Amino acid sequence: DLMMPEMGGKHCLEELIKINPRVKVVIASGYSANGPTKDLLAYGAKGFVDKPYDIRQVLEVVRGVLDAE
Repeated sequence: DLMMPEMGGKHCLEELIKINPRVKVVIASGYSANGPTKDLLAYGAKGFVDKPYDIRQVLEVVRGVLDAE
């Protein structure tokens, strides 16, 4: 999530990529995929789900990210 206490989503993504450059991260946010999340997708996040969650969307995005090389 982009708005996490103490460590925002961008900082979390940066730290995860330092640990494992091939990490598969899905961003969850109430912001549009064309808003602040766009930078995170360009930086290395592999997918995006918007809030409020639609369970089918979440499953499709996670499945797509896991199946991608």
